[in-house]
Amino acid sequence: MSPSTRPPRVLLLYTTTGYQAEDFLKAARRLEIETLIGTDRCHVLEDPWADDAIPLRFEDPEAAVRSIIEAAERAPLDAIVPIGDRPTWVAALAAQALRLVHNPPGAVASSRNKLRSRRAFQAAGLRVPAFSSHPITVDPRKAGLGAPYPCVLKPLALGASRGVIRANDPEEFEAAFRRVVALLTKPEIRAMRDEANGRILVEGFIEGREAALEGLMERGQLHPLALFDKPDPMDGPFFEETIYVTPSRLDKTVQDEIVRTAEAAARSVGLLHGPVHAEMRVNAEGVWILEVAARPIGGLCSRALRFAGGLALEEVILRHSLGLKIESDALEDGASGVMMIPIPEGGILHRVDGLEEARGIDGVEEVTLTAKRREILVPLPEGSSYLGFIFARGSSPERTEESLRKAHRALRFSITPGMVLG
Repeated sequence: MSPSTRPPRVLLLYTTTGYQAEDFLKAARRLEIETLIGTDRCHVLEDPWADDAIPLRFEDPEAAVRSIIEAAERAPLDAIVPIGDRPTWVAALAAQALRLVHNPPGAVASSRNKLRSRRAFQAAGLRVPAFSSHPITVDPRKAGLGAPYPCVLKPLALGASRGVIRANDPEEFEAAFRRVVALLTKPEIRAMRDEANGRILVEGFIEGREAALEGLMERGQLHPLALFDKPDPMDGPFFEETIYVTPSRLDKTVQDEIVRTAEAAARSVGLLHGPVHAEMRVNAEGVWILEVAARPIGGLCSRALRFAGGLALEEVILRHSLGLKIESDALEDGASGVMMIPIPEGGILHRVDGLEEARGIDGVEEVTLTAKRREILVPLPEGSSYLGFIFARGSSPERTEESLRKAHRALRFSITPGMVLG
């Protein structure tokens, strides 16, 4: 069958620990797009899940790209869509090798490295706090001498606020530094083979509210899709994200500045094509860029977005990756939001009560638990997951936020203290 008559074919790259792959697969089926998947699953067993997936090691990009090229020789690809942070580098390299529309690999590498992206943002004249980086082998007392207190310590390459800690003085700095080093030297982190995990970023703490922007880059131009408010204060000592609500309640002039800042940030690191997720802080001085990632919003949070005609974010991204027309990228009327259910304490999850009450609250559309019974729960800053997600819709952002909070208050978690190795 010729490329002009066969259905379009997309390679989805994701880690087996991610939540979002199933939503992309469902979106592809709705759009009648053929999919091939590549994941970091077992390499010893042959196709253990009987889905013809390409087994990949994202920490070995050269081998992963070779595997993708071999698969493309058997079944030609029209696009590669990475889901989550880790596959973005391999996706860019493979797309470049196959001459598919893609972000430059160097741009993706810069967006994934907090130090490289900070330097790019600064060179572009964007607001960034004072920052420096230190090898994990340095004496933390020495590293803390020039820190701009209060400050925030961050691993260069981990996401979802993992390992991010605020320090208000040298004593807190030393404790935080040692804690981040302990995280970065864990076997599963070292197995990523990311040299960025050998350093720690230290930057000044930025007062203000946080916001997040979801958009698409098209030939270096940003098309905003949604702007989320994060109504809960994120002042530390850890920075667990909870509630996202759209549309934003910020002034229109501030929203416009956020879009301009996100576009300038994406351009500064070299992103040209595909989804972007930008995070920023807003205060009286203006918009401060925190990150711009070459991926969509993480976890199941995309379910909070529904576009005209009932289109899901995954459908928008798939159509964009193939150069297909998107009838409308306007969100449905009203407000929507998601709450990432935080882990209140470390231990073993015994049970969750109040689910039916939470699901019955006005405005709540869905309560999904992703943590399993008897699962070991590890909270931030060492942990990297949530208990689940609450989704709500309403006539206004205020009502939607209140629905999320009521649903969360209805949930009761029974966690048995146990040996939790962060």
